[in-house]
This record gives sequence, structure tokens and C-alpha cells, in this order.
Amino acid sequence: MAAICVFCSSSWRIDPAHLEVAEQVGSEIARRGHSLVSGGGRVSCMGAVARAARAGGARTVGVIPEVLVDMEVADHESDELVITSDMRSRKGEMDRRADAFVCLPGGLGTLEELLEIWVGRTLGVHVKPIVVVDPGAVFGPLRDQVQALVGAGFVRPEARDVVQWADDASQALDLVEAALDAPVPARRFVPVAEDLMESET
Repeated sequence: MAAICVFCSSSWRIDPAHLEVAEQVGSEIARRGHSLVSGGGRVSCMGAVARAARAGGARTVGVIPEVLVDMEVADHESDELVITSDMRSRKGEMDRRADAFVCLPGGLGTLEELLEIWVGRTLGVHVKPIVVVDPGAVFGPLRDQVQALVGAGFVRPEARDVVQWADDASQALDLVEAALDAPVPARRFVPVAEDLMESET
């Protein structure tokens, strides 16, 4: 059993189709015997994924900063609700408790979480799987931007490729489980010293 951390939206202004995807992810996590780590809110996608996971029998852990307990309406139905002092410690606690990361479409907070964990993986800070479930291609412009950065030499192709993309919950969990079962990858793509040597030649 793995602890799957899900990054997702807490907005009520989104298309209800995104709530359905969140529910499917929570149900799939439970069906496969995994546990959920979430942002600790019970609104929008954040609440939908947690409720669906619990309904399927999964253990849920919510991690929420003190300042957002009222704003995001803390998920007191979580099997464990962790209240942190600030946003930075929230992300650190979610990262620490997770074996893998699944990201759903979301706003600036979700985007920040995805990019931070993506950068951490490329730097070898962790080797945990990262999968984005984006059936409506909300993050399509992000993928295009990253590809443009690869083309311009700012991002290595290997760094782009550590994030996998899925069209639905089942495919996402297939990718997570395959990555968890695979041999642990090297912690760095290319040694820093090699980068420096390349720049001098």
C-alpha cells in the first residue's frame, strides 16, 4: 500500500466535471488499497477526493495550515488532520508523508505544488512518481511552455519527462504503481560538474 498525495483545487467556481475526476481518483486510490494525503480541506476537488477515498475504505490524512482551517473548511472527517503553522510547512509535511504524487487541474496553489515537487524530483531531492490527471488539457499550455524551455536549452528533456500525464484516474494509478514497482532511478540526471564542463567547451 502506498500513500498517494493528491494536489487539487479548492475552488467552487470550476466546472463540475473536475469534481467528478477528483471523485474518481479518490475511489481508485481506495479500490487499489492505497491511502490518501490531501490538502486537508473539504471543499471542491479537495473534499471530493477525500470523501470518495473514505467511502471506498481508504485512510485519509489531511494537512492544512492554520490560516486556512476556516477558509478551506478543514476536513475534520479525515482519519488524521494535521494543522501546520504555515503553507511552507504544509507542503513539507505532505511531501514527507507521500510515496507518490497525483496532481489534478487547479489554480496557482496547485500549480505551485506541482512545480515544486517537479523541481525536487529533477534535482534528486526525491525519486517519487509524479502523475498529472488532466483529461480536459487545462495544463496544456504548461506542457507547451515546458517544451519551449526544453527547446531553448533551459530544461533538460529528462527533467520534462519525470512527470507523466494521464487522461483518467485508472491510467494515473497504473502509472503510479508501475513507477513504484520500477527500480529506483538515479538521484541526478547529470552531475553538476558535467554541466560546468559542457559550458566551458
